[in-house]
Amino acid sequence: MRPCRHFSLLIRTAFLIALTAFTAIAADDGFLQVTGPCRLSFPADHGPHTDYRTEWWYYTGNVTDGDNRRFGFQLTFFRSGLQPPDKRRQWPDPASTWRTDQIYLAHAAISDIGGGRHLQAERMARPVLSLAGADQVGGMVTIHVLDWQAAISPEAHRLQASTDAFSLTLDLAPDKPAVMHGDIGYSRKGQSPERASCYYSFTRLQASGTLSVDGTSHEVRGSAWMDHEFSTAPLQPGITGWDWFSLQLSDRTEIMIFLLRHGDGTLNPASGGTIVTPSGRTRTLLRDDVRIEPSSHWTSPHSGARYPVEWQVAVVPLGLELIVRANLDDQEMRTPNSTNVVYWEGSVQAKGTRNETAIDGVGYVELTGYAQPFDAPM
Repeated sequence: MRPCRHFSLLIRTAFLIALTAFTAIAADDGFLQVTGPCRLSFPADHGPHTDYRTEWWYYTGNVTDGDNRRFGFQLTFFRSGLQPPDKRRQWPDPASTWRTDQIYLAHAAISDIGGGRHLQAERMARPVLSLAGADQVGGMVTIHVLDWQAAISPEAHRLQASTDAFSLTLDLAPDKPAVMHGDIGYSRKGQSPERASCYYSFTRLQASGTLSVDGTSHEVRGSAWMDHEFSTAPLQPGITGWDWFSLQLSDRTEIMIFLLRHGDGTLNPASGGTIVTPSGRTRTLLRDDVRIEPSSHWTSPHSGARYPVEWQVAVVPLGLELIVRANLDDQEMRTPNSTNVVYWEGSVQAKGTRNETAIDGVGYVELTGYAQPFDAPM
């Protein structure tokens, strides 16, 4: 066994032991709860919130190269708390270099729409010896897992990830300020106050840079979306997963929708979303403001899960009627070496009308709980 492979095995074994300990922690066992307006401020809140159990930084986007070849991309960083803050304070001083109460994981994917394929990879590491972490120096926040990273400055976001099959280096410039979802960033995900997250997005980022697929480099331009969310509470009992939509429309409106599904197919009343106007103003969407009906499905040959891949979407306050369609059916993410969750995360396109005027757009859809019930914290 090569030394580097042996080192990787040690990291993975340590991670699995830590993750086992993490899953045994009750949701309210010492972690802070999100129970009211988050009142986020930047750049500080681009960084980690380690007193909460779970956190993610999520980037998705749609880009094209000079030959109009289309690609979707995803790069996500997750932080999970292994021990609550009071346990951290009980550590010996000095603590072992390898001691940590956090674990970092990352997923990356490229949807090669012209090539009809979905490429994916995953990473994980402990935030020790510079292997992973979320660090803030001045106004710059850098989240990284091994050699993958997202660097967030007041002016731009820079993404980098490289695998054997693909790589991406992208610069993202915000067209609009950060959007606070829910009540000043307090996004309810259930009936009790703590079933919630602190949640903000950059809903329209100008994207430019390079994607490489099988050694061929493509200079690309397009648009991207960034979500940052942290929480402690698990999903409300009875919720088995969610459908999440991020849509960037041609009139410069953006829409985020999340549908929290019960096991019987009904939706939790906390389902909803946000409208972002061309000027950047927001309006909260309630459950009854949105109607979404799947009109086509795809069954994964990998997991056996059956996913919707086309939807009829109505957003009543906007007079908006859309057909949203996956650009590839197979955009399923399988993550046996990190989160061990199977989900669908895919590039989509939208066409329809707003008050009888033609409109189109691009976006991403995330579908969880179709392969197995999803019980991670929100």
